[in-house]
Amino acid sequence: MAENMKTDIKSLSPEEIKARLEEMGQPAFRAKQIFKWLNSGVQSFEEMTNIPKALARELSDIFYIPVPKILRKQVSKIDGTIKYLWQLEDGNSVESVVMSYAHGNTICISTQVGCRMGCAFCASTIGGLVRCLRPSEMVNQVLFAELDSGKKISNIVLMGIGEPLDNFDNVIKFLSLINHPDGMNIGMRHISLSTCGLAEKVDKLGDYNLQLTLSVSLHAPDNSTRDRIMPVNKKYPVERILQSCFDYFKKTGRRISYEYAMIDGVNDTHRHANMLADCLAGTGSHVNLILLNYVDERSLKPSTPKALKEFTDILKTRGINVTVRRRLGSDIDASCGQLRRKTIDKCNANPGD
Repeated sequence: MAENMKTDIKSLSPEEIKARLEEMGQPAFRAKQIFKWLNSGVQSFEEMTNIPKALARELSDIFYIPVPKILRKQVSKIDGTIKYLWQLEDGNSVESVVMSYAHGNTICISTQVGCRMGCAFCASTIGGLVRCLRPSEMVNQVLFAELDSGKKISNIVLMGIGEPLDNFDNVIKFLSLINHPDGMNIGMRHISLSTCGLAEKVDKLGDYNLQLTLSVSLHAPDNSTRDRIMPVNKKYPVERILQSCFDYFKKTGRRISYEYAMIDGVNDTHRHANMLADCLAGTGSHVNLILLNYVDERSLKPSTPKALKEFTDILKTRGINVTVRRRLGSDIDASCGQLRRKTIDKCNANPGD
């Protein structure tokens, strides 16, 4: 059977694996064994040493185990941040980044190949959306980064290439797999999901009442500025996404973090700071200011240190909980989508490579 006709077993839950095995006349306990093996990094059923060889052969006829290939790997000489460019089985590629903090190692993963959101400051969206990632392809970024780096991953951020809520069902399935006690067992409170503001999907996510941290890429407190840099704002204006955020907090009791990329002369004025404070006053929200990463294909630049300090001071004075994100991996392709984009450009320029 051709591999593309087989089922991706790594995207199945233990319960789904159990049901398939029962159809094959196999005992239920095999599902737990197989699920554990899948989350240990095995690349074939033959590596599952406590599975009968006959069953391994039968599984190989029906299922396949997706394994990513490290296409490129960059390691920062400054802080040890590692950026991976993974090649998927269909030849597409995505990025993930491993960052070390005092509280543990965090990985930022991708949820789509490309992105359809069109944010003006982002490299991930150049070229649009190619396809959504399956649950296994998200799990594999965490698993194989941990195996390759030797760093135990304790935290996950869904903030790489793609819009997580634009791949809603697969992301929800990924969360259940990565959180499973027989899998990588990463607690939901150690997972952050970032969205550019798909309000209806934020409402839907709230209904699941997951104990993850929701981060909303706001980047502007008013519609005229946000329209300029984030096309999604035309469908979900600031007022709409903020209402969904406030409703989400009521449903879950989980504080929302607002990501705010500081862009020189675009959204970093005193007026913007005060408008942002007006929007979030009394909500207990947290604002995470991020100096824009420069993208070759974009004309936007990061705010000056002076503008960043003044913006921060205004928010603090207005009683807004604010932090400035520490920049890691500044000597490698730090911006999401940069490494993938450079590789695509190189292949287009040198098709024989």
